[in-house]
Amino acid sequence: MFESVLLLLAALLIVYLGAQAFTNAIEHLGEYLGVSEGVTGSVFAAIATAMPETIVPVVAIMAGGSNVSVNRAVGVGAILGAPFMLATLSIGLMAWFAGRKRGWRTPFTPESGGLSRDLQVFGIAFVLVVGAALMPPAWQPLHAAMATLLVILYFFYLMDTLRSSRELVANGHTTEAGDALYLARLLGAAPWVAVIQLAVALLMLVFGAKLFVAGVEAISSQLGVPALLVSLLLVPVATELPEKVNSILWIRRSKDTLAFGNITGAMVFQSTVIPALAMLLMPWHIDDVYALTAILMTMLGVGWLYWLHSTGRLQPRHVMANMALYGMFVLFAVLYRAL
Repeated sequence: MFESVLLLLAALLIVYLGAQAFTNAIEHLGEYLGVSEGVTGSVFAAIATAMPETIVPVVAIMAGGSNVSVNRAVGVGAILGAPFMLATLSIGLMAWFAGRKRGWRTPFTPESGGLSRDLQVFGIAFVLVVGAALMPPAWQPLHAAMATLLVILYFFYLMDTLRSSRELVANGHTTEAGDALYLARLLGAAPWVAVIQLAVALLMLVFGAKLFVAGVEAISSQLGVPALLVSLLLVPVATELPEKVNSILWIRRSKDTLAFGNITGAMVFQSTVIPALAMLLMPWHIDDVYALTAILMTMLGVGWLYWLHSTGRLQPRHVMANMALYGMFVLFAVLYRAL
């Protein structure tokens, strides 16, 4: 048990150091490219830090072997679990750290248009993904059309984000790095140095997340907790560590656009491109009570966040309700299993 706890602590340290290097590199890369914080957070950071949780469903979907049902279950669970964790626990943790440092009533100030766009596109995509999963078996051939629609939706989202970025940059809202590039002390300040640091940081994030998962699985085995329940409740927490830590670092430095964009941009990516791949490669159907409950909590979390933003109530004390949704899901899972 002691060794497993040490493994978890080592994993968290690696993720933290990787996140520090990542946020530093991505800020400089955005500054070199002359783009807004919206593009840096919602596109560059979101796609890059989504790699750990994106790899899981892709590997599960593409995996061979005789136990196809297990591969499908892992793939569906990972696809639905990623936006669920981001919309509930990740947003809630970010609000908690912001409230502790800046005050519970201090409003968040992300770029308004970017956050609205992320939440609206995610809402549309998630409804399409869930709708496709609830279709009768006879309607399965429509999944190819739904997958194509999701990819097109993400393409137009990227185009709209880049267009908005040009307008923001023209008004002086470019990405500005807070500190000097770490590797610049060894290699000098240049765009290619930022790319190298970004690649190293991503490797650290992926490696740290994998170590965390291994530690969680070891502890669950030692405590006699079913691996399925651990995978459902805790493994997605580990794969979302990069987004959580990056956003916490940015929110503590009052870079709200980067902090929110890193989470909501990842949600958009994970509700369009990855489900589209799943629809094309495997039967896409959901009838599991845990999955349906996670879908409900995700929609409640995103709807609550959008309402807070649109009504000017986006404060840490209100956003903390998103974390409560994750707690409700955990309570439901435990009680349902006990019945």
